[in-house]
Amino acid sequence: MFKIFLDHQWKEFWRGRNKAGSLAAKIFMMIIYIYFLLIALGVGFFMKGFLKEIFPAAQPVAIFNGLVLYYFLVDFLLRVQLQELPTMSVQPYLTLNIRKKTIINFLNGKTLLNFFNLMPLIIFLPFCFTEIASVHGTPAMLGYIVSILSLTVFNNFLLVYVKRKATGNIMLIAIGVLVVLILGALDYFGVISISDFSNLAFRSITKQPALALIFTAAAAVIYSINYKYLYNNLYTEEMVKKEAEKTATDYPFLNRFGEVGQLAALELKLILRHKRSKSAIMMSFAFVLYGFFFYRAELLNNNQFSLMLFAAIFMTGIFQIAYGQYMFAWQSAHFDGLMANKINFKNFIKAKFLLFTIAATLVTMLTFLYGFMSWKLIVLHFVVFLYNIGFGAVIVLFFANYNKKRLDLSKGGAFNWQGVGATQWIMSIPLIVIPFLIYMPFGMANEPFWGLTAIGLFGLVTLSLREMWVNLLTKLFAKQRYKIAEGFRE
Repeated sequence: MFKIFLDHQWKEFWRGRNKAGSLAAKIFMMIIYIYFLLIALGVGFFMKGFLKEIFPAAQPVAIFNGLVLYYFLVDFLLRVQLQELPTMSVQPYLTLNIRKKTIINFLNGKTLLNFFNLMPLIIFLPFCFTEIASVHGTPAMLGYIVSILSLTVFNNFLLVYVKRKATGNIMLIAIGVLVVLILGALDYFGVISISDFSNLAFRSITKQPALALIFTAAAAVIYSINYKYLYNNLYTEEMVKKEAEKTATDYPFLNRFGEVGQLAALELKLILRHKRSKSAIMMSFAFVLYGFFFYRAELLNNNQFSLMLFAAIFMTGIFQIAYGQYMFAWQSAHFDGLMANKINFKNFIKAKFLLFTIAATLVTMLTFLYGFMSWKLIVLHFVVFLYNIGFGAVIVLFFANYNKKRLDLSKGGAFNWQGVGATQWIMSIPLIVIPFLIYMPFGMANEPFWGLTAIGLFGLVTLSLREMWVNLLTKLFAKQRYKIAEGFRE
């Protein structure tokens, strides 16, 4: 039966409307995958040398033990953003004489065939075959291999389950990322140590290799949870019911904004129903961790905000960057119908501003957790938040009027360059450069907090002028809408 499913999917691909474009994209992605897999292979075979060079005073096996769980924690975060659920049109098979168990096993089995499940094997197994086997013997090596395979399967099915449950409920993704963020913060401040726990777990496996089966049991449990979820929901009636529920979804807190709130609610529904638009929200939460790469104690102690400004702009404004750069292309499939309806263009633009403000507020509140590192980061994020909702949103919507490339919302966001053009790159220049230009004179005068104050005041002033920006952008949109619609038809 699996062979028949694969044969149907093969035919579906070659008979698709955009076969040439899909084939070119797959070949390009295959080249990228091979490139990263070769790098991973190099890391795997030369890991002992790398570890000795980075940690000369420590034993390579001890460092390796401490890094394994760290890897899988980061792996899960990357999967949230980049791994897509495997697609298969299930409904036609549900009415045929095919056991539901067979369909579910195929769907679950197909999730294992992805780049993220191959990476840990290529990175870790060479080290296990060489170093672990020579230091602790063959039984310990087998225990490590079983553990790594089990953790890979566990991450895969945990991600699949979370994403399936998060359909129409993006808060589950947000909660998952928040839990990982809190674990990272607790580790950073020394409350807990993921590295020590990982080291303890794998040192125990070297002594008792059978303990590796604990990870196997965890993988089996999450697989059975996935199986049960699909078994209980794989009905035509259930699919229709869920679609009807999703169509009737309402957001009462937006009703207070009248027509603007209704338009924002419609766009929010669009975001939650399509792969690529949902990836913009996932990215917003995933990149909250971006600060850990930029915020260092020496920068905070010396008030070197110029070196942290980029990360702050990126984190607090990631939604309007990731989602807003394709405005109005998200609605390209029904743009003609939208323009034919009796919609007030001014309210249409205001709805975009409202969506940006809500998203930026939620993400900025999440970044306030960096206040545990230093109160200065709360100040930094707040002034950049004012800039993003005050002037950053204006820049994004201005350049959106010159983006005429159509988007296919059924495609995932990972490594998808459809709709990307010169407009996106040009937009990023003023969006990022202007805060630096405002801050620069104060930074050179060794008055960093006055520089932050200037950015915040600029954001407040531009925010107070929002009505003016709305009027200007409405006129521009009214002028450009025919060119935009023509571009979306191509």
